[in-house]
Amino acid sequence: MKELGKDVPVVPIQGIAEFVQDVRLRKIFGAHKLTSKTLRLLMDLVSKESWSTAEELLTLIRGQGRFLAEALPHDIVVANTIRRVMKIVREEYDSSHFDDGQSILSLHKLVTQAADPERDDYSKPMPGLKNALVDHLLEIETELETTGDSISAQAAEHIHSAELIMTIGYSRAVEKFLRKAAETRPIEVVVVECAPDCRGQQLAANLGRAKIQTTLISDAAIFAIMSRINKIIIGTHSVLANGGLQAVCGTYSLALSAKHFSVPVCVLAPTYKLTPVHLCNYEQGDFNILGNTEAVLPFKSLAARFTKAYNPLFDYVPPELVTLFVTNNGSNAPSYIYRLIGELYHPDDNQL
Repeated sequence: MKELGKDVPVVPIQGIAEFVQDVRLRKIFGAHKLTSKTLRLLMDLVSKESWSTAEELLTLIRGQGRFLAEALPHDIVVANTIRRVMKIVREEYDSSHFDDGQSILSLHKLVTQAADPERDDYSKPMPGLKNALVDHLLEIETELETTGDSISAQAAEHIHSAELIMTIGYSRAVEKFLRKAAETRPIEVVVVECAPDCRGQQLAANLGRAKIQTTLISDAAIFAIMSRINKIIIGTHSVLANGGLQAVCGTYSLALSAKHFSVPVCVLAPTYKLTPVHLCNYEQGDFNILGNTEAVLPFKSLAARFTKAYNPLFDYVPPELVTLFVTNNGSNAPSYIYRLIGELYHPDDNQL
């Protein structure tokens, strides 16, 4: 199988270089905004850059994607968006070149096409490919805009009346999900503050303003109160290929406590957070980020002179501690994540 653009030197176009700079300066942050901006940059690349075949376009996207992945290794949604667009390019080319306008293929045709070596040849010109790609990317952009609403619309299926829900830290998706559930039934929420950044305080305040009965607890109180909890609802930074989580630090302790008391753990994960990367594929230091340790050990204290302090931002949560994933396309068990990833990305694009 031909690997496209693997050895092509990467020269970032102006918009992408500016995007990297804005992300590093925290002018653009948040998974949804990063995904939306990356998709917009790729739409400009498809519509404005010079290319004549799908192979040239895939090489161009791969080169820019490799630059972005190396420049922003912790923002995994950026690389995910690159992979998804490359899958769209392949699908549009194959549907135009091989399917003859037929949307439904027989099993025999699927098998014979899978064995056709020409399906890996993207070097033939294809009239109308650019317009078809732009239209498809506009559909993805519309889907992205409604992702939050699609997830929160499922709240009534997972949260029942008078349940005691626990969450950790701050997640915009979790806040919207809980607000939606509270519109039709009384619920009570316990928020773990997630020290030392304590972003759970923001979520607790927002839920309180929405007139949802909310209790804020310290991380140390998780196990003590878990026996009273009915369900865990959390967000995540990314979902790895095996169904494990790269989630905010403290989530692993929360999931272990939930496992001990047989409390279900539901993870709100839009599809753009699903990544084909395994934990073992991360370079040393790429999986985690060390944050400011001032809140852990003040710099001015005498102990700081003789003590090493660390403030990791992420935990790895294995899939066996997760009960259910709620995505914008429905709910799935961790064992089904590999299938969702197979639908989103082409295997040849897993390594940019």
